[in-house]
Amino acid sequence: MKINYLQLHNFRNYENLKLNFGDNLNIIYGNNGVGKTNLVEAIYALSITKSFRTNNDKFLIKHGQLSTKIEGEVETNTVNNYEVIISKEGKKVKIDGNIISKISDYISNINIVLLEPEEQNIFKESPSSRRKLLNIELSKLEKDYIIYLNIYNKILKQRNFYLREAYLNGNSSKEYLDIITKKLVTYGLKIYEIRKNFIEKINLYLSDLYLKIFKQGNLIVKYNSDFDKSEQEIIDRYNKNYNREVVMGKSLYGIHHDDLIFYLDNQNIAEWGSNGQQKNAIFSFKLAEIEVIKAEKGMTPILILDDLFSALDNQKVKNIVNILDNQIQTFITTTDLNKISKKIIKNGKIFNIKDEEITEV
Repeated sequence: MKINYLQLHNFRNYENLKLNFGDNLNIIYGNNGVGKTNLVEAIYALSITKSFRTNNDKFLIKHGQLSTKIEGEVETNTVNNYEVIISKEGKKVKIDGNIISKISDYISNINIVLLEPEEQNIFKESPSSRRKLLNIELSKLEKDYIIYLNIYNKILKQRNFYLREAYLNGNSSKEYLDIITKKLVTYGLKIYEIRKNFIEKINLYLSDLYLKIFKQGNLIVKYNSDFDKSEQEIIDRYNKNYNREVVMGKSLYGIHHDDLIFYLDNQNIAEWGSNGQQKNAIFSFKLAEIEVIKAEKGMTPILILDDLFSALDNQKVKNIVNILDNQIQTFITTTDLNKISKKIIKNGKIFNIKDEEITEV
């Protein structure tokens, strides 16, 4: 998989821009604040229709403009044109000029794996940040995953509303709640199975990749879920805790409480790991994801290494680049070309950003 060209209109600091990329390594360099990350952010947004830096799509629109358009030609077994159009009224996506009504039908087409320094924060944040990581990665692999997740969240919202009403009114029908609970468990188990299978596949590669890059340590990731039981056991748990949930006014169990725990040499990295070990763990996780995508889809994803030199020393970055398949199209941003070995640069296409102008070196 590769992106042949990217065209931007009113995206961040870019008014109009079109770039043709190399099949393998593309290096984007320039001083801080000139728009390097904006450029790879646009590539990422072309894939999943969202930014990895903000949850507010409106921030992607150039200041003073009403909308932005990201367009790209992506080559897999076929060559297709993709568009993401974001305005203050909403978002539209197109493939070959045809509007795609369901986002889930769009985002499973372009697989991008992102490595960027801020991702290590998932160890310091709440479990919701780690579930977000799962949701983003699985939305690229499993077309039905987002559909199941959206249905689950709607049922969860409905169930929580009913629990609050039961507390306030004191005479709500338990039979109706049982129907909602059964639906919640049905879709929760679908999501649980997809997440569990994904983590099992990640663990097939994770420790070996960690060793190749960082030379020591055994890394695994464990998936913790309330739904690691039979359907009837889960329903029985809801029934047993019915009164407590009514008092709390919310569903106390479910896949909305799932978490990922990373263990390095049997120690929980979130509790005992250094900042460096946490960075190493998430980078290894993303590289393992590349292998899973290759195995599942029969093609390499596109890889973005954003400002990796600020997070890892030169040797570790070199180790990462050396283990990559030569066929994977990779985008690297950096402030200093001297940090990249001449051997790597020799095989790359280089873009310099200066004074909001991009030139191919």
